[in-house]
Amino acid sequence: MTTKPLSKLPGVLSFRRGHIVSDAEMFSLLKDGTEEPIPVIRHGVRATQNVNDGKGNDSQKVAAGGEREVSNIQTTETAKLNAEATALVIRFSLAMLDMSSCIDAVMAKGDRPLATQARGLIQGFVDRAKGSKGLIEVCARMARNIGNARWTWRNRAMASAIEVVVKTTAGKPVATFDALAIPMNTFSDYSAAEMDLAQELARQMRGASVDGLEVTATLQMRAGGGVEVFPSQNYVEDKPKGFARPLYKLGRPTYRRASSATEFEDTRVTGVAAMRDQKVWNAIRTFDTWYPEFDDVRVPIPVEPLGASLAQQEFFRKGKASSFSLLKRLGEIDPDQPEGMFCIAALERGGVYGESDKDNAKPTEEATDAA
Repeated sequence: MTTKPLSKLPGVLSFRRGHIVSDAEMFSLLKDGTEEPIPVIRHGVRATQNVNDGKGNDSQKVAAGGEREVSNIQTTETAKLNAEATALVIRFSLAMLDMSSCIDAVMAKGDRPLATQARGLIQGFVDRAKGSKGLIEVCARMARNIGNARWTWRNRAMASAIEVVVKTTAGKPVATFDALAIPMNTFSDYSAAEMDLAQELARQMRGASVDGLEVTATLQMRAGGGVEVFPSQNYVEDKPKGFARPLYKLGRPTYRRASSATEFEDTRVTGVAAMRDQKVWNAIRTFDTWYPEFDDVRVPIPVEPLGASLAQQEFFRKGKASSFSLLKRLGEIDPDQPEGMFCIAALERGGVYGESDKDNAKPTEEATDAA
């Protein structure tokens, strides 16, 4: 099989996402051991004006008399634990796909040899990757980010203890983790539990297992009672005036008509709190420490074609370090080396990498949802 680099990427080059991940539902764990879904509540608040525009009061609300308004009346949404809850529970499901099935479309209009060469390079790399130590390392990094509860985001910082339990969807135990004892920014010295989960993820990516996984985090909160917890936030382009923060929720709100002029709802349940699948997956794939500036930045970033980091508002993979450049050289890339491990993770991420004579290659957008 040829290993000659591609002169350019085919006009149509796409990879399916190599994973299936669900939304992460949020529950209050009650004293009797039962779980109660956490409602998202829409309500009004009287906040205060605190805007720094660098000039004074121009961007702040001004009352009829010309004075600055102190009040900031808003409608917002919050999610809180049941006042009798002993812990917060967050749960999602995950399955990895056979790497070979992720190769979707490879076409080059008017240049069949280019398409044939590209498909051969990609399939050859996938075949090598399936038996590589690099695949195990990629899966161990995913396992670490599952076990350390990175995917619970802001909720993680509120917990005094977190247990993460991973089972197959058939109920077979895979691994249990003390999340707060697992590093967030380094990927080495993996525990036996991390390697057990990594091996299962690798079996799925090789096509040797069709099991799905259920991941459950139980967070003991630092403060008791009905404390606020944090599902995903929704982006709404045209929010109504005075609406501050919409939260992601499952289900539909229940509306009822007031029976009298004095009967009204000052609070309303709009759904059940959850974290988006994109938000969960963004955290799991935050393990790229192979980008060129890592020794200076010292922070892992999500696996992205151009090394895009929302947290730092910067692209860390440009030129030869980008997925576009690396895909052209797949035939000569060793899956056990940093470039190869990044390529394994990038192919698993999925995306569209087509390139024409007129346009630069562009990846499919992958929602990161770091809110």
